[in-house]
Amino acid sequence: MQQRTLGTQGLTVSAVGYGSMGTTVGYGTTDDSESVAAIRRARDLGVTFYDTAEMYGWGEGEKLLGRAVAPFRDEVVIATKFGFTPGFGTDSRPEHIRDVVEASLRNLGVDSIDVLYQHRLDPGVPIEDVVGTMAEFVDAGKVKYLGLSEATPESIRRAHSVHPISVLQTEYSIFAPDAEPLFPLLDELGIGFVAYSPLARGFLTGTAKPARDHERGDFRTFMDWWNADYYAANAHMVDQLAGLAVGKGITVSQLALAWTLAQRDFIVPIPGSRNPDRVAQNVAAADIELTADDIARIAAIAPDGGQGDRGTPSPWL
Repeated sequence: MQQRTLGTQGLTVSAVGYGSMGTTVGYGTTDDSESVAAIRRARDLGVTFYDTAEMYGWGEGEKLLGRAVAPFRDEVVIATKFGFTPGFGTDSRPEHIRDVVEASLRNLGVDSIDVLYQHRLDPGVPIEDVVGTMAEFVDAGKVKYLGLSEATPESIRRAHSVHPISVLQTEYSIFAPDAEPLFPLLDELGIGFVAYSPLARGFLTGTAKPARDHERGDFRTFMDWWNADYYAANAHMVDQLAGLAVGKGITVSQLALAWTLAQRDFIVPIPGSRNPDRVAQNVAAADIELTADDIARIAAIAPDGGQGDRGTPSPWL
């Protein structure tokens, strides 16, 4: 597995990581044994970067990931996040951050967290106070690197002036390219980029089905891409992308991940799958090189990304 550097503070991870949200929330019925097997298969294939959050099952996701990586914890990078409330509000008050981080350490069963993110900006707490509190854990040896998620350019600059920010995490894929205006700023400040949902929450796998066919409570039941007004157009784009992929002897998922990796050398996608075989397919994308013609064809197929809203407001737009 190729390695990529995120930021200028020394954080180096596998070119493809693992996003664990789906092991506990968001995408239908889960099976802990299968999820653990998928996580461990990823490690066998060279993945060293594992992402979770307090919000993923309110601690249950962290516990599952901690159990899965326990045999090789010292060989991998673990990232987690704070900042949501169970009602999907925000809470980054310093005292709340401290409580959540201590709970995350216990849930993960670790002495230190490799990457700590603020999951979402909190309009009620200055970013300087947030990062100052996060930095307390760095000083205490309980956190190694700091990150932000779905942050604005102004907040990124202000945060970075308090303590170096190593990585910004934001949704990014062929269907959700709207983070691209942030890339020059990240390049300027020396901040890496972690692309979550690089397979467009499963739409770019070639197995998508309309919202009505998903389980009740699945995030995709209320997102534009899967709903009646947009589904057909998005499925047509995926069919065209799949045609390009077949011509290259790869899957549409691998095409989508290779596209993400090709955009900048400071980008690391973190696809999530509970299926070990699909994990292997995702990891193999790290070795696929797209040509300039491939990139141009993808741009022609999906010039503005997926049809409909991606479901998470982009705070910088």
